[in-house]
Amino acid sequence: MKYFRILIIIAALLFTSSSIAAEKLLTIVHTNDMHSHFQGFSPEIDYQPLKVHADKTLGGWARVATVIKNTRKERPHLVLVLDAGDYTMGSLFHMLTREEAFELRLLKAMGYDAVTLGNHEFDLKPAGLAAILKTAKAKGGAPAIVLANPVFDRTKPVLADLQDTFSETGVKPYTILRRDGLKIGIFGLLGRDAVEVSPFAKPLTFRDPVEAAREMVDILRHKEKADIVICLSHGGLRGNPKKSEDILLAQNVPGIDVIISGHTHTKLDRPITVGSTLIVQAWCYGMQAGILDLAVNDGRISVQNYTPVTINSAIADDQQIQLMINSFKKTIDSRLLAALNLSYDKVVAETKWDLINSAQESPLGNLLADAIRWTVNQADSDPRDPSSRVVVAVESNGVIRDNLAAGKTGKITAGDLFRTIPLGIGSDNTMGYPLISFYLYAYEIKRALEIPTSVRPLKENDDYFLQISGLHFTYNPHRMIFDRVTAIEIGSEEEGFTPLDYSASNKKLYRVAANIYNATFLKMVGKFTYSLLEIVPKDKNGARIEKLSAAIIDGNKSQPGTQEIKQWKGVMQYVRSFPDTNGNGIPDIPEKYRGQLGRIVEAPSFNPVNLVSRPATTTIVVVAVLSFVVLLIVALGIVIRKRRKAQKGQGSK
Repeated sequence: MKYFRILIIIAALLFTSSSIAAEKLLTIVHTNDMHSHFQGFSPEIDYQPLKVHADKTLGGWARVATVIKNTRKERPHLVLVLDAGDYTMGSLFHMLTREEAFELRLLKAMGYDAVTLGNHEFDLKPAGLAAILKTAKAKGGAPAIVLANPVFDRTKPVLADLQDTFSETGVKPYTILRRDGLKIGIFGLLGRDAVEVSPFAKPLTFRDPVEAAREMVDILRHKEKADIVICLSHGGLRGNPKKSEDILLAQNVPGIDVIISGHTHTKLDRPITVGSTLIVQAWCYGMQAGILDLAVNDGRISVQNYTPVTINSAIADDQQIQLMINSFKKTIDSRLLAALNLSYDKVVAETKWDLINSAQESPLGNLLADAIRWTVNQADSDPRDPSSRVVVAVESNGVIRDNLAAGKTGKITAGDLFRTIPLGIGSDNTMGYPLISFYLYAYEIKRALEIPTSVRPLKENDDYFLQISGLHFTYNPHRMIFDRVTAIEIGSEEEGFTPLDYSASNKKLYRVAANIYNATFLKMVGKFTYSLLEIVPKDKNGARIEKLSAAIIDGNKSQPGTQEIKQWKGVMQYVRSFPDTNGNGIPDIPEKYRGQLGRIVEAPSFNPVNLVSRPATTTIVVVAVLSFVVLLIVALGIVIRKRRKAQKGQGSK
């Protein structure tokens, strides 16, 4: 009996030691939505990359590089570095991404193992993405790039070229990494919402991400025999789990061990667990990196630790990476900004307060919308023709990418100002969204204002919140959807406001301005709302504008073709036009932009009169249906009463 017990103990020890031997450790450092924010911000003038604890800025790719380097030093086991897309588009550095591929070169130098493509990697159209990939390969390479759900149509030359470029530069649906005895399968996806907000990816289309993920898991699990399956998903997370694409992905596609999520700029302090899948996301703009420590045992993973690392001045910069960034900045100055009498670090204005953007009327939103109206009126209006002046300008929160912070000095540099409105490409194939203008009826202006009041709550996405210039409007959130705006006044804070007659009988045309991206979405809203909010851009004579590119403002009509006015340049000019109030030679942000101006006023009311006054189609239809139902109920009640009386009469006999 004694020997039998000893044998059991020895067997148990052998089993335990073999289990321990089988366990392997893996650490994943992950980022997402870095958006070319190479330097710590805001403001960048405060950023001191060579000093620790010297400023209050967040982010900086050189700091992220230090986190990566230290993580690899501290752990004797395998460390993977992954990114979930949107590493481009967000600062002046991306302006030369086709020619220099700064972002991919930096990611390679920082030690990233694999990245996927986000929607903003398609902002420069398929040809632009092809150029970036070719440049990166020519200038030193890039990390492995994975994307599983693009659909190529080789009958379209631009897509055939992109597919060939993917092949030449190593962009694949998935990659296999064999390290430390582990076989790791990594694939990438572009989510549904990301596709929806990628109008410049056309004519490229994308497979449903769930369908593509199921195929990838099947290949990686059964054909490749991967020990671990990781998805780099630019799908995202929302406050409502039922609308969180990456939660739904995990629920519908078993077999994914880890989803590195991106797109929604979500700041997570711990992983989300869905079944046997872990989901992580690390905020945005390089302000956070996640460190996920895993144990792999018998094909199963478990979390040993998770550390969300805030990227701030407590982290010393990697000097090699910062030197690369400094050299890139010089390239931007010489090749892009010098012709505009600007440089990356040139002070263009100063402010005594922060200008913040939010999902309501905001000082920064007001400034940027005003800049559109000012720029178009400066460049393309006739003082002798009042109808040529822009009455209304709109900007969406989805295009406003950063705040303006006063910081230590109150000084705003060109780099800071550009980051507020950095996106896009024009019909001329040069960087930056061009400004366009067209004419609308007053009732169409009202329909546009229903986007932030009705479409945004449906989408649960602040990209559909509009900042406004040239009018005030009031809305009742308790009214019927698509009919919540109750009053509109046009004018300005300087000249005053007058009520706008937005009835269908008002046949006057009003000039409206926006960037081309937002104008595209104004047209799409009609389709989304089954034509209830249809908006038809028109020329000054009322003729329909079929292609929005025909409405691009020409900055110099004396030259052949269209000289596009880029929104970012207009913002620079508008801010530099502000008066210097303290005499130091630097324009000052006007006091009007310190707080809200009452351009968007919420007036909630359940008063029946307020709910149905001046009804639009949706309210009329609903009131008619409710009235019919009420009449039907009353009629049925009368019939039932008559029958009961008749039955009682028969019973008394």
